[in-house]
Amino acid sequence: MKPSAFSIPAIAVMLCLTWIVPVQCCNKALCASDVSKCLLQDLCHCRPADGKCLCCKECMMCLGTLWDECCDCVGMCNPRNYSDTPPTAKSTVEDLHGPIPSLFRALTEGESLNQLNWNIVSFPMVEELSYHENLVSFFEQQQHHNVSLPQSMGHISHSSEKEHMCTVVYLEDCMSMRRCKVACESMGASKYRWFHNACCECVGPECIDYGSKIVKCMNCML
Repeated sequence: MKPSAFSIPAIAVMLCLTWIVPVQCCNKALCASDVSKCLLQDLCHCRPADGKCLCCKECMMCLGTLWDECCDCVGMCNPRNYSDTPPTAKSTVEDLHGPIPSLFRALTEGESLNQLNWNIVSFPMVEELSYHENLVSFFEQQQHHNVSLPQSMGHISHSSEKEHMCTVVYLEDCMSMRRCKVACESMGASKYRWFHNACCECVGPECIDYGSKIVKCMNCML
């Protein structure tokens, strides 16, 4: 059979079965056509792992703007892990300038603000304490090097930690990180956590760390 007789789907399947680990197969929907063209021109049959990549430049030129997305399809770069952690497992956090604890407490007490599309969640501060204590331990070890312990990271007695709750507010709808920051500032929050699925969490003044790491925006869960 002549090389030109190979169909695009057949070559895409061949790539997954021979050159790439099946569970980490390349993006066939995006790359199949261009990869097939380059393979049929015999431009991408060498391997960098062999020590000499005689065809690498030609293969890159052939794939053009798809090189970044498709180089793993021809064995030129490491296979991508397409089962990477979901956006809900990643987040960006930031301390807010000039928090207003009294405002945050007033807005989050009771259930009168349900119409604002907020989800107010409180949980024991002890859930954040393990990470906090690790940081405190590190800073205390550095005290003999004249490194002072931040005021916000002083010791919390185990008798009082169970008496305090960390209160956070989830804004139910998806939003940009900038809008999340502005919204949390407007309610007097001390910090915010913006999940990479666009869920926004405003963190109250009693929280040691950055609130909960669990997404609970009812209209923004994916």
